[in-house]
Amino acid sequence: MSTAIPFDLCASDEDLADLERRLASTRWPSPVESGWGLGTESAWLHELVDYWRHDFDWRAREAWIREKLPGQRARVREIDLHFSHVPGRGPNPFPLLLLHGWPSSYLEMQKLVGPLSDPVAHGGSVEDAFDVVVGSLPGHGFSSASPDPRFGADEAADCFRDLMVEVLGFDRFGAHGGDRGAFVTTGLAHRYPEHVVGIHQNLPMAIPDDPPTAEDAQWLATTARWNAEEGGYSAVQGTRPMSLAYGLTDSPVGLAGWICEKFWAWSDCRGDPLNAFSRDELLDNVMIYWLSGCLYSSIRFYWAHRQAPPAAVRPERIEIPTAISIFPKEVMRPPRSAVARKYDLRQWSEAERGGHFPALEAPDVLVDDLRRFYRTLR
Repeated sequence: MSTAIPFDLCASDEDLADLERRLASTRWPSPVESGWGLGTESAWLHELVDYWRHDFDWRAREAWIREKLPGQRARVREIDLHFSHVPGRGPNPFPLLLLHGWPSSYLEMQKLVGPLSDPVAHGGSVEDAFDVVVGSLPGHGFSSASPDPRFGADEAADCFRDLMVEVLGFDRFGAHGGDRGAFVTTGLAHRYPEHVVGIHQNLPMAIPDDPPTAEDAQWLATTARWNAEEGGYSAVQGTRPMSLAYGLTDSPVGLAGWICEKFWAWSDCRGDPLNAFSRDELLDNVMIYWLSGCLYSSIRFYWAHRQAPPAAVRPERIEIPTAISIFPKEVMRPPRSAVARKYDLRQWSEAERGGHFPALEAPDVLVDDLRRFYRTLR
């Protein structure tokens, strides 16, 4: 059985000096258009890069991250899996795995950890304490990538099952995920019902009726329109991820532009990502991708899922208790009836604020929903 070992988040001085040289020598595109209609706004990105160069203190951020989310790694199924385990403060904390999506990282869960692990200190009840495990998906951040390009969400689920059961010793646990993390939690429920007592998601999959109901038809039309208007990133990442990765692995500004555009497009930010996230939060996430060099291995999942669709997107029923939190600016919002065809739906909540990254945008709403759901399953 593999054992967990500490992982020290500490960039080398050489890596930080190289980053500064690249930022200082950026070749900017010209001409540029105003606004976000053609992609990340040039003036906005110039300001972010200026802050990155002159005011952003990565050494201070490293220290804060190490304290907030102390890192570990364990070898599971040929993957060096990075995670943070924060024990719960209470008589009977319940194990809960939190999984991010793309293009975020394990840092997306930072605002959930304290309230979930130590509810009394955050105005909650001691009976709601969780043993919190925040995972970095394989090929994302400081988790290594599989050598198999077809490695996808279901294979990631295998890794996290081993982490929770074999490494950390939790025979029963719950899991929460959004975006790709929702794919992985679905894979966990599909493959390991003997261990997973329930899953919670904020990006649910669904199965339309045959023939589609009126609700289904509206949802499918909205999804098709979204794919036509917003799905270019998915098309290129699902067909030619390697070609894209050369530039984004070489240019920190290119990487930031690619990632931050999604935090604009997919969040409840009212036109400016800084209405929903701080500059430090945005740059912390970009730095994880930059320092680990994981852009290619993270976007390769899109290609893998085209080759072998995971359980999340196959029309298969998941017979594990499931809770869904729907946020108003989420990119896809299937009707409740279609989600209930996919999952054993026990709880459905519609929030008044937040988007695709609710752990950062509306953490209080998400914490309340998680507590309410898992009270029924502990």
